[in-house]
Amino acid sequence: MTDLTPPKIQLVLITGLSGSGKSVALTALEDMGFYCVDNLPPELLEAFIALEQSHQASKVAIAMDVRSAASLPGLPQRLALLINNSDRRVALTTVFLDATTETLVRRFSETRRLHPLSLKTADDQQRALTDAIEHERELLAELRDKALVFDTSLIRPAQLRSQIKDLLGSTQAPLTLVFESFAFKRGIPMDADFVFDVRMLPNPHYEAELKPMSGRDAAVANYLAAQPEVGEMQGQIVDFLHHWLPKMLRDHRSYVTVAIGCTGGQHRSVYLVEQLAQVFSSEWAARVRHREIDGWPVRGPQASY
Repeated sequence: MTDLTPPKIQLVLITGLSGSGKSVALTALEDMGFYCVDNLPPELLEAFIALEQSHQASKVAIAMDVRSAASLPGLPQRLALLINNSDRRVALTTVFLDATTETLVRRFSETRRLHPLSLKTADDQQRALTDAIEHERELLAELRDKALVFDTSLIRPAQLRSQIKDLLGSTQAPLTLVFESFAFKRGIPMDADFVFDVRMLPNPHYEAELKPMSGRDAAVANYLAAQPEVGEMQGQIVDFLHHWLPKMLRDHRSYVTVAIGCTGGQHRSVYLVEQLAQVFSSEWAARVRHREIDGWPVRGPQASY
């Protein structure tokens, strides 16, 4: 007898703010073997998935954004119906690309592109662009709430592609933890679910031989491991996460980003991120991201976004 059950399909929904890097994310997924479609109207979602399953597709990525603004309010309900339909057999991951308003204004200004929600007739185009971005945030807020969020404000496209491949290319675990170090002087990551400030801890920056190193170097790690306050901070963060992560999993959270910040994002935050990832890797899928030391300074035109 012929088995008419459709194959299980891995669906990645890419959404987020215009200019935040959705085309870069789609390219990364295409490199990973996903069949990618940009700007699919939400009304066609179920029919499209049915078609791809009839073609025996197993990995599909779809980008949706405010170009389908009229249909966005009903998208969460459509997604819920799709993944709860046992006949469809869909595993959904929602990826939300975000960036600061200042960054997006700069990108649109440098590329001279028009925001999808901008009014061409506005007297003050700069103000019209800012208003359009903030309105877009409101329209997409519900989709962002339970998505895997990437803040692209301070990273280049190559780094975003790498992060997409790292998080979506691995075996899916019930919960993936992303531990991210950052510098407060460059702003708090917008993709963080929890933020811990470790600037009060002893700073290797003031030790001449340790200053040029990072928290991944053995000398810095040994220095920080010998400080009682560092161990106390690490233990309290571990206890906090052990208490709340199971509750977040019960709330159907698949990804949680824990951001650890110090002044320069080089020593203390990097060390603690490495330590925390090691502690939690036996329980969950743990990933490490060092925004300042693994990234590149963002200067000049952002046209590649």
